[in-house]
Amino acid sequence: MREITYAEALREAMRQAMQKDQRVFLMGEDIGVYGGAFGVTAGLVEEFGEKRVRDTPISEAAITGACVGAALTGMRPIGEMQFSDFVVLAMEQLVMQAAKIRFMFGGKASVPMIMRLASGSGTGAAAQHSESLENWFVHTPGLKVVMPSTPYDAKGLLLAALDDENPVIFMEHKVLYRTKGPVPEEMYQIPLGKSHVVREGKHLTVVAMSIMVSRALEAAEILAKEGIELEIIDPRTLSPLDDEPIIQSVMKTGKALVVHEAVKTGGFGGEVVSRIVESKAFGYLDAPVRRLAGLDIPIPYNRTLERAAVPQVENIVAEARKLVEWKY
Repeated sequence: MREITYAEALREAMRQAMQKDQRVFLMGEDIGVYGGAFGVTAGLVEEFGEKRVRDTPISEAAITGACVGAALTGMRPIGEMQFSDFVVLAMEQLVMQAAKIRFMFGGKASVPMIMRLASGSGTGAAAQHSESLENWFVHTPGLKVVMPSTPYDAKGLLLAALDDENPVIFMEHKVLYRTKGPVPEEMYQIPLGKSHVVREGKHLTVVAMSIMVSRALEAAEILAKEGIELEIIDPRTLSPLDDEPIIQSVMKTGKALVVHEAVKTGGFGGEVVSRIVESKAFGYLDAPVRRLAGLDIPIPYNRTLERAAVPQVENIVAEARKLVEWKY
């Protein structure tokens, strides 16, 4: 199968959806001729024109509000924010409007929109352009939250999100945009709310999200040489969370580590830990469930400090070793 980048997979998903469905259109800052802050929408304005690839004013609230209004009238808008951090300027439209309208109107109105957010650290973009804010949206009933970790998942999940009648927050890690992987040319969907067992193992369950999936896989290769086999699970959709594969894995391994880039306090890892200890897997645990997450600080500009602020491969290796060797 051909290999393309994460960014190319997203672009192809949008192109194919726009070719198939006239209701699909894009809105965002510099997404037209410039092609978006990370080049994801490059070439689409030339193909579909300015009415369907709309450059907007510098107003995240306006982008989001227009997406909500368009979705209510039957369109399928895809909004883009250059950096996920800027979503703070649109929280009223997302949290108070998009997330609640379908419920408040008893299902007679729906908001089928996608908001694409470039998130995460690793590009030297500093504290106001490098956050991982996914748990803000997981905490909001009515929003679905998706975090693809591969080009294959990026395309399949985006196409599935376009068919969903609910607003979807689509979190794309900036460092992943240039990573490559196999992606079919045809349209396909990966159902929202289905976790994926990325790697099978028997000694430790690792639940990892977004860029941490590839780091966990790299750690697994290192540990495999020591006879330690990690089982890695990627939720892919954080809300709704498919926790059954996680629970089944922990019942098999007896130990669990949750890895994410967002800060530990109030992060999604706490939700995963709770799901495990509140389930039938609790009686199978041979060690405390541990979280490996970002430090509770803003992301530093200095590259060395930036790297130290979030989990790296060597951190996953060290934490996994501790858990595997844990004795009460």
